[in-house]
Amino acid sequence: MQFTMNPDGTMVPADGAGETQQGSQQPQGQSQGQPAAGGGVQLGGGTLAPDGGVPGGPLIKESNSADFVQDVIEMSMNVPVIVDFWAPWCGPCKTLGPALEKIVTQAGGLVRMVKVNVDENQELAGQLRVQSIPAVFAFKDGRPVDGFTGAVPESQIKSFVERLLGGAKPPLEQALESAKELLDNGQEADALALYKQIQAEAPDNEAALAGVIRATLASGDHAAAMEIVAALPDELKSKSEIAAAISAVELSQQTEDTGDIAPLKDAVDANPADHQARYNYAMALYGAGQNELALDELLELIRRDRAWNEEAGRVQLLKIFDALGPTDPLTVGGRKRLSSILFS
Repeated sequence: MQFTMNPDGTMVPADGAGETQQGSQQPQGQSQGQPAAGGGVQLGGGTLAPDGGVPGGPLIKESNSADFVQDVIEMSMNVPVIVDFWAPWCGPCKTLGPALEKIVTQAGGLVRMVKVNVDENQELAGQLRVQSIPAVFAFKDGRPVDGFTGAVPESQIKSFVERLLGGAKPPLEQALESAKELLDNGQEADALALYKQIQAEAPDNEAALAGVIRATLASGDHAAAMEIVAALPDELKSKSEIAAAISAVELSQQTEDTGDIAPLKDAVDANPADHQARYNYAMALYGAGQNELALDELLELIRRDRAWNEEAGRVQLLKIFDALGPTDPLTVGGRKRLSSILFS
């Protein structure tokens, strides 16, 4: 099937066969507007990141010249469609294809993906001026609005899809935000249930697994949190969000038997040069949820003797930063104060 470009940029079937239409163009620019959602998240149960069977058809499908208008042009009037031109012999295609499918699946129906084998659809590839593969086009409102060629990193794929979504958030991301809000508001049981639901839908999601650990810990079940951590493979333990959650578990374990705060404070007041007493006091403060005061004491310990006990003060300070998270105001401010001490 041949296509021609309308004056408004939309692509439609041409009458009869012919040479490549001069109106066809390589996609460019960024998509604008809000795409229609083809799926949704049901926080009380249901699919968070459907991989097919959502309204409007499957998220990912194979297409060809005969079905291109229906699968891409017409579908893009309702929801953005990503077209992946590939071939079985193309090495980079085998890397890019699964990565694209993963991100599209995570979008949960806000975007669709169509795969076109160029060996079987050479005329269509020629009309869209595909010169090398993998070649990816994004269609919206019947026209190509963005695209790229080659096997790009996953981060670039995410940015590509985010531009296409125009600010709309995928169901998985919405669910993670809801779970975090529950946890921040002290609703540990509800947060844990939602994090577990998300993890069941997306087992390799770093934020979901870290959330399960944090929510379990926040519920007071330290032993269960430690069991979860112990069962993790090393490759997961090294991921940033999970590593931060593990730091929170380790700190919780270290502060379980720190004792009452008052006598520890008295010991520091009686002898400010007693580094062990200040260290114990800081850990007790952290265990009691007085994070800012705990950071103050550890920073004072580092200022007095940064090398004490194999830099125990700095080690614990960094672990608390990890547990709080990089964007927490206490972490941001604490890192600046630490740098000022270390480099003064």
